[in-house]
Amino acid sequence: MSGPDTAAWFRCLRPRPAARTRLLCFPHGGGSSAAYRDWHDLLPDEVELFAVEYPGHADRLLEPLVDDLAELADRACEAALPLLDRPFALYGHSLGALVAYETALRLEARGHHPLRLTASGMPAPRLVRPGEVHLGDDTRVLAELDRLGGVPAEVLDHPDLRELVLRTARADYRLAETYRPAAHAVLRAPVTTHRGLRDPELTEAEAAGWSAATTGATVHRTFPGDHFHPAADRAPVIAEVLHGLRAAPSTPSAR
Repeated sequence: MSGPDTAAWFRCLRPRPAARTRLLCFPHGGGSSAAYRDWHDLLPDEVELFAVEYPGHADRLLEPLVDDLAELADRACEAALPLLDRPFALYGHSLGALVAYETALRLEARGHHPLRLTASGMPAPRLVRPGEVHLGDDTRVLAELDRLGGVPAEVLDHPDLRELVLRTARADYRLAETYRPAAHAVLRAPVTTHRGLRDPELTEAEAAGWSAATTGATVHRTFPGDHFHPAADRAPVIAEVLHGLRAAPSTPSAR
């Protein structure tokens, strides 16, 4: 089913050969496939989850980091192709929402049509705010990480772990802060947005802007919590993802 590159990019901790649908999940900036490690327990047998591992992250640490989001999506698209022998959907949180969106665009261009894209914790592509965190010193990057609360204090207190976090976080901030969507690029797949009610990184208007990123239907969902609400309480997030899969039109994965 998959070759070496697919196995490097897409991790399945609980294979479900009889699953009818595949869910491709893209982690937040500085994150890894481990962000979805516990999702399997709450998914039904008919859904098989594959979580992305970006180059330069986690056990791909010795590989070069990718500093261009278009290149990252190009490579993710190629790696995903062997997984598209059945209907599939994409979920991405924060930076992962942009990578999932750009990957979905490329898959659609090659005739593979997702059931749905769920974009969590990220403004619509044309509303993504440019930034300069990636140009700041370590103190600036650490302050941003502390503001969002996505890294445990014990990790940041350990010098070696802190260096690893800074390396990947700075690169991933660059991906988001320098991202510019291609002109006139829109999905055909329906899109659902997820927003934490106390998320300082995403306003209601920025989430609503995803309606311009697709010709399909858009649905907007809110959750208690902040930017990292999926980690704080994954059950309602997964329930909404499953609801979105059931509500998606029966579009074949390839034409």
